[in-house]
Amino acid sequence: MLQATAALPTAKPALVPAVARAFALLDLLEKEREAMSLAKLATSLALPKSSVHGLCNTLTALGYLRRQDDGGFFIGPRVMGLANAFAAQTSPAQEFDRFWSNLGSAPQETVILSVLDGADVVYVAVRNGIRPLGMAFSVGMRLPAYRAATGRAMLAFHDEAQVKRLFPAPRLPAFMNLPSMRRSDLLNELAATRERGYSIDDEDVRQGVYCLAAPVFDAAGEVVAGVGICLQKAALKPRFAAQQRDTVVDVARQLSLRLGAATLEKGEKAK
Repeated sequence: MLQATAALPTAKPALVPAVARAFALLDLLEKEREAMSLAKLATSLALPKSSVHGLCNTLTALGYLRRQDDGGFFIGPRVMGLANAFAAQTSPAQEFDRFWSNLGSAPQETVILSVLDGADVVYVAVRNGIRPLGMAFSVGMRLPAYRAATGRAMLAFHDEAQVKRLFPAPRLPAFMNLPSMRRSDLLNELAATRERGYSIDDEDVRQGVYCLAAPVFDAAGEVVAGVGICLQKAALKPRFAAQQRDTVVDVARQLSLRLGAATLEKGEKAK
């Protein structure tokens, strides 16, 4: 089993109180659609009004807050600069590699990361497992998105109209020596994937290979990648399958957080 949580710190570092309060204020305003008054900010943060007044004045002077005509405060333009810098320095493949490098050991099962390219998935990162799989994944490899677990994990969080544009025919083409699939069956499978929060490839790409995958979201709430775990179906037992399912969902969640996302509950579509 993959130890997906091994990279998490065991203890929180000591925080500078003034900095922590400033970011708590920014986090609060980030979730609001309207400006908040000084009194409401103080109540929500459980801080003295005088302390919040000083924080707001400082953050406004630095451009991280803006003051409305009615005296309320909202997020300022400098925050966008931080967001753009974060986005420019972060990609799903980079965070995937950092995540597994931090674990310090190779996964037992093969772990893959792919992105959508039209109706295909392209594998952008691969960590081959210790256990043999019977097929080789490599960076740059392409597969039909409707067949691959990572593809289904991503397609599940696209609108049905988008999926139909990618696959306009009522019957999807056969893949290698495997039977074809009806588009209606794919849409049903995507709905089930969205409800579960993960997708299943039960020998849909290669006989004897079973894959589980979950979507990775960015700071805008858009699905940007799919992370998957692949193993031999012959080794699949109910408890082991449940462990791998929980692991892939957790890895996807952690990668999403690294990309700045607020994680989605299962069954919830990205905005």
